Amino acid sequence: MDWIISDELGLTVGHLVGWGAAGAMIIGGVAPYIPQYRQIKRTQDAEGFSLYVCLTLLVANTLRILFWFGKRYELPLLIQSIVMNITMFVMIHLCVTVRKKNQIIRARERIFTDMDRKYFWAWTDFQSYLDCMLVFSVLGAAITYLLIEFSPFVELIGFLAVFTEAMLGAPQIAKNHQNKSTEGMSLSMVIMWTCGDIFKTAYFVIREAPTQFWVCGGLQVSLDIIILFQVWLYHDKTAAARRLRRGD
Repeated sequence: MDWIISDELGLTVGHLVGWGAAGAMIIGGVAPYIPQYRQIKRTQDAEGFSLYVCLTLLVANTLRILFWFGKRYELPLLIQSIVMNITMFVMIHLCVTVRKKNQIIRARERIFTDMDRKYFWAWTDFQSYLDCMLVFSVLGAAITYLLIEFSPFVELIGFLAVFTEAMLGAPQIAKNHQNKSTEGMSLSMVIMWTCGDIFKTAYFVIREAPTQFWVCGGLQVSLDIIILFQVWLYHDKTAAARRLRRGD
């Protein structure tokens, strides 16, 4: 069968499997945020989701895009980074909108140009998040352009990109620990995180991606498991918080 497909279309089963895996890499990274988006939209409550998850992914994927110009890794991984950045801005827009609607007393506007470290990544308008990442991207691109021929710098960008992404679960772990509850966090999102990260790490190993990718992929899986442990650890308090929210 393999040789028939190859003769007629210039394809092999290996090609089809490879394309399928590449497509899963691109879409699979976004999929976990669909249940979290729907949950926030349905409950009109964004407090259980840490916006630092979005910051982590925006920084990681912007660095990964810059890394591509210094060391050309597989195109699907580049496309995944672009799609993920778009997804994170969609999540931020929803969270900012919901939090504004839930304000009982109109609070003072906090924007990026205030340059107030106390309110970094806690701004009250969506444009500030765009401005922040635009500044980061332009500065990163300028430095990368100047040092693109310096191999240790390029490798450092690659390491920072995947290490930052590997720490994705850390903000959510901190949020859950602070609340002593996982209320507001989508369990489906975390399960999909875990499955996706296991697949992604295996993909990195099989496709012989740069070492930084698969080492940090293993770290990411470990943090996913810690979050799942928190779901079990805070189960009773999470259930009580849900009953309180429903007015039971």
